[in-house]
Amino acid sequence: MILNGPNLNLLGKREPEVYGRQTFEEYFELLQTEFPTVTMHYFQSNHEGELIDKLHGAGFTYNGIIFNPGAYTHTSIALADAIAAIETPVVEVHISNTFSREEFRHKSFTAPCSVGSIIGLGLKGYDLAVAYFMS
Repeated sequence: MILNGPNLNLLGKREPEVYGRQTFEEYFELLQTEFPTVTMHYFQSNHEGELIDKLHGAGFTYNGIIFNPGAYTHTSIALADAIAAIETPVVEVHISNTFSREEFRHKSFTAPCSVGSIIGLGLKGYDLAVAYFMS
């Protein structure tokens, strides 16, 4: 399961110098082609509660969750609690290098509850997370 948080529906349009020009839907098609033996599901929401509900729903049935919480990374204890409450391992992914951006982006509430974080490698971070779950 790949979960993307707020504003990631604007990939390809939003700050292309930071996030690139490719939409996540376009990228997801390529990702599925790259890993044809892996069944992947994708969900994006700008709403914290919907992300929590998806974590709860996937958190006891999926083999892995790749989660880009967007700006909720730096604000949401509720998402951290949801990750901590489930059995499925979560890899946190960020397209941009959050440590080279504003200082408030340097703290992640969700990373300590995740098995690992991939930060600043663009969309390639999702590929690496899928590869991690396959190993």
